[in-house]
Amino acid sequence: MVAAIAVLGLGSPLMTDEGIGIRILEALERRADLPEDVELVDLGTGGLRIVHEAAGRRKLVVVDCARMGEPPGTIRRFTPEEVRSRKVTLRWSLHEGDVLANLELARRLGTCPEEVVLLGIQPERVAPGLELTATLAARLEEYVGWVLAELRPAEKAGPERA
Repeated sequence: MVAAIAVLGLGSPLMTDEGIGIRILEALERRADLPEDVELVDLGTGGLRIVHEAAGRRKLVVVDCARMGEPPGTIRRFTPEEVRSRKVTLRWSLHEGDVLANLELARRLGTCPEEVVLLGIQPERVAPGLELTATLAARLEEYVGWVLAELRPAEKAGPERA
């Protein structure tokens, strides 16, 4: 049986801050207080796999770096309806990285849950490298807290935590 909630971590840990979604998943895996009905899913650089992972879920929490024009390290909470992709895509492929387009495809196929939350983190640097920048690394536990708040309804994250 599929877990009710999936936390989908996106990014490449080979590209400094682009790997923040994966680093957050790694930190969550070490926690003893993760709710039982949650599955952590490393989606790497995205692709159509998000359509499959959405099926049968009550909620998706998608964590990725996002260029938002904010100071490096800023985290923001969005729903798919609140943002628009600026990504230019050439075609559909198994490795297509437009999260919003793939969520829309899941909706059209009837596999997307009603509740989808996007947590975007402004990168400081996206370039070859195995470590997060000091800016994002210093806030890793804060980002984990945002995800945990999404998993526990009484602790919803909000703008006051930005």
